[in-house]
Amino acid sequence: MNTHDPQRFDRRFGRPAGDLSPRPEILVPAGRIVSSDALFQGGREIGIEHFGSLYRLKITRQGKLILNK
Repeated sequence: MNTHDPQRFDRRFGRPAGDLSPRPEILVPAGRIVSSDALFQGGREIGIEHFGSLYRLKITRQGKLILNK
C-alpha cells in the first residue's frame, strides 16, 4: 500500500509546503560511464571483486540493480 503524502514529505524534509520551484540538479562527476548492457552482456548477474571481497550485482525482475556482498 502506497502511503506517500507529498505534504508530509515536504514538512519532514524541510521544503515549505506549496514551494514548487524546481530543485537544482545534482551533478556527480563520473570518471567514466559504463552501460549495464555492456556489464551484464545479456545476463542478469555479475561478480565484482573489490579489495579481495566478492560482490554480486544483480538485475531484479523490476529492472533495478542490487549489490550484495
